[in-house]
Amino acid sequence: MTPTQIDAAKARVPRAFRDPPAVRARKIGLRAFMLVLFGYCLWAFDFSPMRLWAGLERLGTVIGFMFPPYIWTTWAEFSEVLNGLGETLAIAFLGTVLGAVIAFPLSFLGAKNINKLNFLRLGVRRGYDVIRAFETLILALIFIRAFGLGPLAGILAITVSEVGTFAKLFSEAIENSSSRPVDGVKASGGSRLQQIRYGIMPQVNPVILSVLLYNFESNVRSGTILGIVGAGGIGFLLSDRIAAYK
Repeated sequence: MTPTQIDAAKARVPRAFRDPPAVRARKIGLRAFMLVLFGYCLWAFDFSPMRLWAGLERLGTVIGFMFPPYIWTTWAEFSEVLNGLGETLAIAFLGTVLGAVIAFPLSFLGAKNINKLNFLRLGVRRGYDVIRAFETLILALIFIRAFGLGPLAGILAITVSEVGTFAKLFSEAIENSSSRPVDGVKASGGSRLQQIRYGIMPQVNPVILSVLLYNFESNVRSGTILGIVGAGGIGFLLSDRIAAYK
């Protein structure tokens, strides 16, 4: 239709080209609610341009302390930092690997094309959700209480947290795999285990590897934060230095 025809149609039936009153009322109400909520959040958090400006000035002072950067003059000082960095990497690596090892068999129970029992599959999936509901920092505090300060608490916290994440992502990758390779293995006389091994796993292995690498990177950052609460690593060293200069 040409623009002239469209304008003519709008003139003949104008209500056909706009939302019904009920829809417009819902949109206006939703926008008003979001605007009021946004304003309330600014008021509740005491947001103001002057406060923001003062904070930026203090932030500039803090950043100024970092330049020029401090250069370690003795190996003893530098080795302590390297040891903390290495411990953080080890915590992230072990937590990621252990979480993946535990989550891998559980992921098959949550995949629709593997587990045909709906009640069992849905129950397992809700179990993934429950595990993911616990923040890694909270898990670290629990394990510190149980096992004491040190990297073991950080490793266990990351492991438990990653079990829920990996199991969910692995099961979704298994569900999204194509059935054609599985049918080919089945037609050639392959067992159910061989169908999974040769029909499904070659498809999901790249996804699993990608998820592992991404979560390992994320867990390195998490390991630093866990160290601040006493779970070892560079975060523990950082927390100790900050407390010493209060």
